[in-house]
Amino acid sequence: MYFDEVKKNTGNSRRNPNMQSCFDEVKKNFGFGCMRLPMVENGKAVDIEQTKKMVDTFIEQGFNYFDTAHGYLEGKSELALKECLTSRHKREEYILTDKLTMTYFNKQEDIRPFFESQLEACGVEYFDFYLMHSQSKDIFEHFKKCRAYETALELKKEGKIHHFGISFHDKAEVLEEILKEYPQIEVVQIQFNYLDYEDPAVQSRKCYEVCRRYNKPVIVMEPVKGGNLVNLPEDAAKILDNLKGGSAASYAVRFAASFDGVMMVLSGMSNIEQMEDNISYMKEFRALDDTEMTAVKAVAEVFNSKHMIACTACRYCVEGCPKHISIPDLFACMNAKTVFHDWNADYYYSDVHTVHNGKASDCIRCGKCEKVCPQHLPIRELLEAVAKEFEKKAE
Repeated sequence: MYFDEVKKNTGNSRRNPNMQSCFDEVKKNFGFGCMRLPMVENGKAVDIEQTKKMVDTFIEQGFNYFDTAHGYLEGKSELALKECLTSRHKREEYILTDKLTMTYFNKQEDIRPFFESQLEACGVEYFDFYLMHSQSKDIFEHFKKCRAYETALELKKEGKIHHFGISFHDKAEVLEEILKEYPQIEVVQIQFNYLDYEDPAVQSRKCYEVCRRYNKPVIVMEPVKGGNLVNLPEDAAKILDNLKGGSAASYAVRFAASFDGVMMVLSGMSNIEQMEDNISYMKEFRALDDTEMTAVKAVAEVFNSKHMIACTACRYCVEGCPKHISIPDLFACMNAKTVFHDWNADYYYSDVHTVHNGKASDCIRCGKCEKVCPQHLPIRELLEAVAKEFEKKAE
């Protein structure tokens, strides 16, 4: 059924590579997601020189869309963009998207000062796109209570926002409710990749179909699912290697970009090599053909048979953890050991990720992590499994 659905949605409606963006100022259909910038000092600071090189390369190659949020890299992403992009390039050379996140406002009066601080942090006078961040049923209620959408639309009238939209993490029916209530929404950013296409929690296909019904251009986040579709299990990697047509990342990004109505695919690139690879196949974009679609379907089936923890390492769960558990890193160790059979995972668990941070067994089950997880993972239950795997008592 999976591939039948893909063919139905991408047969006649597969994106025409020459299709113009519905926003004339946006060049090409590939964007620089700034959640995972290169880091130095053990992840405490952005590698400014490498980021400058990446920004310059991106623009020189004809791309211009940059995406950030205040919470990315604990505020360092916005500041890095000021240093590496906005202070070094003319305003017409780039498109900048930022977001309003629930964590940073408790009432309507908080929103404008926060918004102005974002403009200052990024070094700009307006945002090309401004998104209501990580919308779900509960988060949307908070935004409504604080009249966040109305405030953003006022900022748009004032010229401080050029385009208004949302990023979304919930079920398709919730997305439809939001689009019905706020028809002013111009774009919708959703998680969309070939592994989540039929996932019952993420509902990539269903959310995409809602966007199409409401004629909303789609921005894709997590096309490689936090790196999971780059670092493939051996049996999955062989399927794509047999195509002899590019990197694992290329098939994932091109899959997302192959759908009609997708105006932009974001990639969170962490080094210049990743950027150069992405540019190599997105500069002259070509949609996946039927053979390639069949291959990515087969890769998805391999993943589904292995029962991986579907963490994308967004790290939203880490900031509020009272026991300072580096949850994504522990889940990565679990996947490395159980899916990739990497026995170095024990070393990384005990001697790297839990030396200065909490162990899985330290979890007090407060549930803060699960409330902010875009993937809706049962984190507390999963941490119990991680503790059982890595904290076995010596007999």
